[in-house]
Amino acid sequence: MIRSWCLLLAIPLLGGLHAPAHAEVKDQAPNGFTLENSQWVPVDPGTAWKAFVHDVGKWWPADHSWWGDASKLSISEKAGGCFCEINGAQQAWHMTVTFVDPGKLMRMTGGLGPLQGMGLDGALEWRFVEEKGGTRITLWYRAGGYTPDDLGKFVPVIDKVQGLQLGGLADYLRKQHPRP
Repeated sequence: MIRSWCLLLAIPLLGGLHAPAHAEVKDQAPNGFTLENSQWVPVDPGTAWKAFVHDVGKWWPADHSWWGDASKLSISEKAGGCFCEINGAQQAWHMTVTFVDPGKLMRMTGGLGPLQGMGLDGALEWRFVEEKGGTRITLWYRAGGYTPDDLGKFVPVIDKVQGLQLGGLADYLRKQHPRP
């Protein structure tokens, strides 16, 4: 947990490793927030979806995993499934898959990273929409709950982390399918 907090707080120092094409803090309050980041990639929604689900260990930033190895991550494609990280006896259930429309939308619920340890909950959506011969991937996250801390203070950092995660998928897809 301490490692995750350090990483979360260090993100502003790293600068824009993956600058999202569009990032927006939709709203924020002391007890919650809504974020939306999106990027366009030059592949069809089905290809983007397959990479999102089946190649998560290749695109997720390793420094945003509990044990520093993104290859330990997996995403289930079924309702009730798990976005999990398994490293032998060390295991993390990051989020629960609650809605799947293959190639279009996956919704997960839970708290990512330090939010989980704070007892906060949220809904995270990965949306895949055909746009201009490619796909607009949108990462939307609404989280909140009771905490003695003002969540609004963390929102800019959480938004940057979300941008890194989406940027990892977008960069992976662009490298796998370069434009002619």
